[in-house]
Amino acid sequence: MYINITDSEKSNNKGSSGELVHYLDKECRLFPDLEKEHWFNGNAIQIPSYEVKNAIDHNIAKLAKTEAKFFLINISPSQKEITYLKEKHGELNKKAFKAYAVKVMDEYARNFNRQGINSHKDLLWFAKLENHRYYSHKDKEVKNGEKKVGQLKDGEQMHIQIIVSRKDISNKLKLSPMNKSKGRNKTHSRKMGEFNRSAFKHSGERVFDQLFGFERPLNQTYKYANVQKNGSLEQQLDLQKEVDKEISGQKEHEMMQVDTSLLDVLFMKADYDPVSSFKKKKKRRNSQNNDQHLTL
Repeated sequence: MYINITDSEKSNNKGSSGELVHYLDKECRLFPDLEKEHWFNGNAIQIPSYEVKNAIDHNIAKLAKTEAKFFLINISPSQKEITYLKEKHGELNKKAFKAYAVKVMDEYARNFNRQGINSHKDLLWFAKLENHRYYSHKDKEVKNGEKKVGQLKDGEQMHIQIIVSRKDISNKLKLSPMNKSKGRNKTHSRKMGEFNRSAFKHSGERVFDQLFGFERPLNQTYKYANVQKNGSLEQQLDLQKEVDKEISGQKEHEMMQVDTSLLDVLFMKADYDPVSSFKKKKKRRNSQNNDQHLTL
């Protein structure tokens, strides 16, 4: 699960959100024959684009011209996670994914550790589900000349983009996920707030696994990737031991399943008696011999 927070991909987040809202409506223009994906949040599932823009642009009380007015959150499950969702929920996989996005925003709110900011209901935010991704100049395939900018990427590409206001739903509190404070300085945190982006990404992964019953190997977790990138050598070695132990346990479990399957085949019939079976075969042979003598 890839969860990322940026100032904005396609517009200056110190001004109007109109350009970003228009950009995130692109699939409605590119694929007019497909079912339209509407803006949604924890309260509504069909929010018009103009309402999104107006709400974000007017929730900026006491913000200076140079301050960010909104942020963009990207929730991108892996191909494996999307496939799992489709297998588990079928045609309702998009609805389930949107419900998950609401819970991610609960985690986003709690991560600020601010009084009065406890769930998605305390935030002003709007989300858009997208079904496709496109190659950009940053992709190696484009740099190598294999693909062109704007071409569709192959495979499962379902993801959700969320515009969240810098101010809370009451338009009183400033909330910035770009704040680097992680709560160590309590005085600073009470005044300016805090946000641990690493903890937020980890919680998003945890919520997905708990909500959908997804079994994630340790070496495919955010924790593992983060330690490999930022952890000390000791932390990396300790975590690798856990991974090796998990893999060893999985192999033992698989071997036990194989052994059990063989036993099931060998003793498929609970009343199987090899001695009795032999006697029946011998009796049939004697009967056949007698029939042959009678014929002669």
